[in-house]
Amino acid sequence: MRGVAGVPQVPEHKPAGGHCQLRRESMMSRSVLAALALTGVGVAASAQAADLPYYPPAPGPAYVATPQSFYDPNCWAGPYLGGNFGFAWGSVDHNQTNPSGFVAGVQGGYNWQVPSSPWLFGLEGDIQVAGAEDTFAPWKFSNPWFGTLRGRVGYTFSNVLLYGTAGLAFGELRGETFGLSESHNNAGWTLGFGAEYLFAPKFSAKIEYLYVDLNNSNFSITGAGNGFQFGVVRAGINYHF
Repeated sequence: MRGVAGVPQVPEHKPAGGHCQLRRESMMSRSVLAALALTGVGVAASAQAADLPYYPPAPGPAYVATPQSFYDPNCWAGPYLGGNFGFAWGSVDHNQTNPSGFVAGVQGGYNWQVPSSPWLFGLEGDIQVAGAEDTFAPWKFSNPWFGTLRGRVGYTFSNVLLYGTAGLAFGELRGETFGLSESHNNAGWTLGFGAEYLFAPKFSAKIEYLYVDLNNSNFSITGAGNGFQFGVVRAGINYHF
């Protein structure tokens, strides 16, 4: 082909695909540039965030459970009242009978605790209904009731009390033979020990052993002096005012 004014015209070379390919290449270039720009922004933001100081959240108030302490004079000191149940067994002087049986009763007392000390002093009284009895040959002896009035010395640690006790005892000894009955109310003494446990601010449970000696009295039906010596184990609950 000839161009204007006799100048030969060189034919244009059009690559395959024409403007579409150029447009695709242009779009790809823009996509790559955009991705690089976003990556740069992300890196810059991360670097800036890394330079910011970190303040951890303030911790909330710590909760510390405070267990109730029973090692307090106000827990053991003062008056109390309760009940008990147990078993007694023993022997009658100058007789072959050995009365035994269940006992039940009530007790009450007052405790004094030495300030700033685990030592405790107290007074306690109780009255019991007793079913202790025994028969040998023509004689039957029984102990329908008894009671005590005692001092106590104890040692407390936390909500536990260990104590020794001693004092006055009194009760009835009844003898029977051939349809005849004779009763004597005798005084004597008692000695024992026990443990008590405060399982709630005003309630305690206890277990106790007592040895009781009721003095002899002259019984006409036996012609001898008869008394009653026995041991008793009992458990009880007290309410502290």
